[in-house]
Amino acid sequence: MAEPVSRETLIERYFPSSKKEILAYADFLVTAGIERGLIGPREGERIWERHIFNCLPVTQLLPQGASLFDIGSGAGLPGIVIALARPDLKVTLIEPLERRVEFLKEATAGSSIEVIRGRAEDVKKSADFVTARAVAPLEKLKKISWHMVKTGGSLLAMKGESAAAEMEGVKGATLHEITLDGIEMGRIVAIKKGA
Repeated sequence: MAEPVSRETLIERYFPSSKKEILAYADFLVTAGIERGLIGPREGERIWERHIFNCLPVTQLLPQGASLFDIGSGAGLPGIVIALARPDLKVTLIEPLERRVEFLKEATAGSSIEVIRGRAEDVKKSADFVTARAVAPLEKLKKISWHMVKTGGSLLAMKGESAAAEMEGVKGATLHEITLDGIEMGRIVAIKKGA
C-alpha cells in the first residue's frame, strides 16, 4: 500500500496556481454548502477526499484549452474543481435550481467560470466536453446532454463501482479507470461523438 499523501501535498500538486481559490472553495462548501443543504452535514470532514480530490481524475481526459459544460452542477462538483485544477479550460456550470445557482455564483465570483441556470435539455449551446457527477444513469444522461456535445467531443460521466454495468447497451461508451498519485481511483465513462 502506498504511503498516504498529505492534503497539503495534493493541493500543491493538483492546484499549483489556485491554492488560495481551492481552499476558499472547500471552506465555502463546508460552511454555506452544508447550511444551504447542498452537501450533507456529515460530509464536512470528508470534503477533500470524497468531493474535491475525487473530481480530479476526469481532468486527465481533457485536452489543453477545451471547453466544458458541467451539467447538474449542484455545489459545483466537478465543474469548479476542474476549473481550478485546469485554468486553461473554459468551464460553464449548468444547474436548474435557483438556490444552487445562487450558491454557484457566490462560489465562482471573480473567476472566469460561467454559470447558466437551466436544464441540460434546454441549453442551446455546445462544448467540447460535457461532464456530470451523480446526475442520472448513463443512458438518460446521454439523452439529456448529447445535443450539447460538439462533434469530436465527449460526454464524460463520473461513475462509481457500477460504471461497467451502466455502460451495457450504451453504444460507444468507454470506461477509463484513472489513478492519480495519492487519490482514489476515478471511474469515468466517456462517450465520444463521432464526426
